[in-house]
Amino acid sequence: MHIPGSVTLHDDLLLVDVAQPDLEADAYRGSLWRVPQEGAPVRFTFGDRDTAPRISPDGAWVAFLRATAGGKPQLHVMPTGGGEARPLTDLPLGAGVPVWAPDSRRIAFVARVPEDGRYSAEEGASPAAEAPRRITGFRYRHDGVGFILDRRPALFVVNALADIPQPVRLTEGPYEVASPAWTPDGEHVLVSADRDLDEEGLNTDLYAVPAAGGAPILVVRSAGLADHPVVLPDGDVLYLGEAFSGIHAVARNTGLYRAPLRIGGEPATGVRLTEEESVGIESIPVVPVENGVLVAVRVRGAVELRLVPADALDAPLEKLTLVLGERAGVKAFTSHGGRIVAVVSTPQSPGEVVTPDGPLTEFSGSPSGVRLEEITAVSADGYPVHGWLALPEGEGPHPVLLNVHGGPFAQHGWAFMDETQVYAAAGYAVVLPNPRGSAGYGQAHGQAVIGRFGTVDADDILALLDAALTRPECDAERVGVMGGSYGGFMTSWLASHHGSRFKAAWSERAVNAWDSFTGSSDIGWFFTEAYCGTDIEAQRAMSPLYHADRIDLPFAVVHSEEDWRCPVEQAQRMFVALRHNGVPVEFLLFPGEGHELSRSGRPKHRLQRFEAVLEWWSRHLS
Repeated sequence: MHIPGSVTLHDDLLLVDVAQPDLEADAYRGSLWRVPQEGAPVRFTFGDRDTAPRISPDGAWVAFLRATAGGKPQLHVMPTGGGEARPLTDLPLGAGVPVWAPDSRRIAFVARVPEDGRYSAEEGASPAAEAPRRITGFRYRHDGVGFILDRRPALFVVNALADIPQPVRLTEGPYEVASPAWTPDGEHVLVSADRDLDEEGLNTDLYAVPAAGGAPILVVRSAGLADHPVVLPDGDVLYLGEAFSGIHAVARNTGLYRAPLRIGGEPATGVRLTEEESVGIESIPVVPVENGVLVAVRVRGAVELRLVPADALDAPLEKLTLVLGERAGVKAFTSHGGRIVAVVSTPQSPGEVVTPDGPLTEFSGSPSGVRLEEITAVSADGYPVHGWLALPEGEGPHPVLLNVHGGPFAQHGWAFMDETQVYAAAGYAVVLPNPRGSAGYGQAHGQAVIGRFGTVDADDILALLDAALTRPECDAERVGVMGGSYGGFMTSWLASHHGSRFKAAWSERAVNAWDSFTGSSDIGWFFTEAYCGTDIEAQRAMSPLYHADRIDLPFAVVHSEEDWRCPVEQAQRMFVALRHNGVPVEFLLFPGEGHELSRSGRPKHRLQRFEAVLEWWSRHLS
């Protein structure tokens, strides 16, 4: 299966990176493809793993990331007319996405820089032989990355057209930088960075870093968070942001902000162009166009490309024009010369390159035969609930899998989901609820579970399940419950509080105990308090582990050894508790994987996971 990712456009040249899993090599392969306005796409590069193409402003060059087998992604450049790709970096931990300067010569990027003596590529070097780490703050590791205090990201600039490219490091210090963007004069690079350049806390602001060297200059003080800046020709800056104080950053809709850019003067404060309640924007860089700004918005399970009017101020969702992505999921988008192009996923396709006039590619081949239908229900307190039912081929009645998403401020929806396809293809009807706590239904919907995990969210999920079970295609006597992360939490919760409704449970990468999650998760130091409060007894009342004595159905505990979002101790404690209680429990532990195993883990592990899931349900829902 070929899966398109990011896109870049200049006049008639449209490039997209396309990836596919390689089971034999247990790796992901990929290259850049050229997509003409008419006709089939043509392969543009032939590396092992080429991603993140970006065309220079003059249209002469394309920069991209290339990773060789077992290596880190490094920055490369080649002529847009074709030719040999030339490496620009050889950094020990790789380079980040390239951002062209207005002069079409320099490129800004972010890369992690290892502390001296760590992460050595020398033969025989072992992490076990490194010196101890001295940790003095909350933020010292991150799921999918590892320890971060000894490999901080830094801003670099490189002259892509120099005979011998030499990346120049522009930032130093114990703080995070991200999302570089050039000013129109090419004198500065804007970045999102930790407030006051201090690693503690959750707030980020915008800083201007002199391209010729010098200290970062605070230019925009956010209302809580600022990211993905874009500098407009008139000197203003657009950015994505969230409004919050302290640790209360959960279940917040991301909005579009605009602020004047004054480098060297008093830092500006942005104004919110989109309404906080109804507009939740995906963390995808925005694209200014002639009559406004293109943004990707989460709407009732879809991620739609919408246009924010140029004169918007606190604009609600209904004031944002739908460009494309209805009943679909926009993954990436760009615009040039009045032309808009996006990568869009549908229930039958993981992604195609499309325009508002229609699709340009057929990377996915024939659509699947799985039917995805919207269903609604009314919860116990009268609240409306929305979700989906995926039905396999045939009349049924089919065994039913209730699959709860993670987050919880996330959503099931119209985008392609391999799990749904696999389970439905195996003969299961799949129920996909978006209960209170989910994104895409307004900020109040997302915040409704703060301090209330296992109450209204559980009621909403069961109400949607009941609605699905009224369908003749669904067998109400053969129902299983499953989910990962928050979905794993909810699986454990439903098994302990409503276990009689299910034949078995599959709880994956779950939060089972908020008290230990606080000190073991990379986000636990703020996430637990923000969602559950500070009272330990209240946290335990919302922890499935402390209700494990009520579980008696067959139970699968599934986890990854290197999961630092929901650390493996969460699985170990639940497994031991259930084992002590005599529950038929199994513990499936994946080595070398983190929290994102099911989405981006090694291809062989992802296949083995699917095989284990189907084997489990064949035993308990046959």
